[in-house]
Amino acid sequence: MENLVFEMRYAIDTFYFLVCGALVMWMAAGFAMLESGLVRAKNTTEILTKNVALFAIASTMYLICGYEIMYGGGYFLSGTAGPVVDSVVIEGAKGFLAGTEGSALAYSGASDFFFQVVFVATAMSIVSGAVAERMKLWAFLAFAVVMTGFIYPMQGSWTWAGAEVFGMFTLDYNDYAGSGIVHMAGAAAALAGVLLLGARKGKYGANGEVRAIPGANLPLATLGTFILWMGWFGFNGGSTLQLSGIAAANEVANVFLNTNASASGGLIAALVTAYILFGKADLTMSLNGALAGLVAITAAPHTPTPIEATLIGAIGGLIVVFSIVFLDKLKIDDPVGAISVHGVVGLFGVMVVPFTNDGASIVGQLVGAAVIFAWVFAASLATWLVLKVIMGLRFSEEVESDGADVHECGMEAYPEFVSQK
Repeated sequence: MENLVFEMRYAIDTFYFLVCGALVMWMAAGFAMLESGLVRAKNTTEILTKNVALFAIASTMYLICGYEIMYGGGYFLSGTAGPVVDSVVIEGAKGFLAGTEGSALAYSGASDFFFQVVFVATAMSIVSGAVAERMKLWAFLAFAVVMTGFIYPMQGSWTWAGAEVFGMFTLDYNDYAGSGIVHMAGAAAALAGVLLLGARKGKYGANGEVRAIPGANLPLATLGTFILWMGWFGFNGGSTLQLSGIAAANEVANVFLNTNASASGGLIAALVTAYILFGKADLTMSLNGALAGLVAITAAPHTPTPIEATLIGAIGGLIVVFSIVFLDKLKIDDPVGAISVHGVVGLFGVMVVPFTNDGASIVGQLVGAAVIFAWVFAASLATWLVLKVIMGLRFSEEVESDGADVHECGMEAYPEFVSQK
């Protein structure tokens, strides 16, 4: 009887892991739609190519070496039976995120890999939007190889896997589903690339004024946001690591509830803030507000009350509006607001954890966030610099003027509607 119960829990938790992983994979479609909606028509095909290619690269690199670096149990190249091809059983542990202390987490190791790899792709997707409309396709894809195969897994080994940072110390850091580990890490890599790239031509005037460059398809951007919103239930909900058992099921339900509440609070706060500042109901700020709410709650979606989650999301939505405006004043050109949404609000999400989770400390969160940002930013900057020397990062003025679709991909997303020069 005991074996039967164990097998049932194993099957339920493995299936739940796989379904949540599929939801997170669907977030790749959300990023693709959001970014293609917020860039100009002449760069749509290229940004879509980046998004589909980065997912394949992330899946392959994490398979080859990323999972091994992060958790030390890949076994894919040798074919030796191990955690990934057999099963994962963690006795008396909280897992890398939650679980009930003193219980056993059991699920297929292959499902664990699948769930982890879609997180890697999410971090890389953040980069593509920030460097859009001026970075060469092949330079971006070369960076994706390094980011997903080495940079991300290294900081993941120090945080979720609990390894020592360069063999010196361990982190006292809490991040349930990755406000810092996934989102801030992706933003740090993006910031390094944006600083080297510079702004798009015509974005900033000689006198410092900021010129809006409208996206080509706001319906697509809105659809992308809803897809991301839906996928986030797998992102946060799956991070409970199990579903079987009353306590786990209740925690999952609470995570879903808080995730939705925070996104709603973020959108409302951003919409109202943008209206107060600009006198208009700014759709793009509203969309980023929803995403900011999702990022803000990701570090601890299981401990706040629904009202607290709504307030956390609302603060995130408020922060993202001012952050986007501030970065524009610094002439840091981010076409989709990714650095603000995932970086600035990601840091806020990490730092707000101790206010709802007694197991986290402000110092521990601050040190963890600093380690993640410093490592990812420095390693990414070094990688971008090497790529700049080898192949260059930025389009020529001709490509930027004509659009990347024709020059990089040989096809246009909207051939009937692109105006002639």
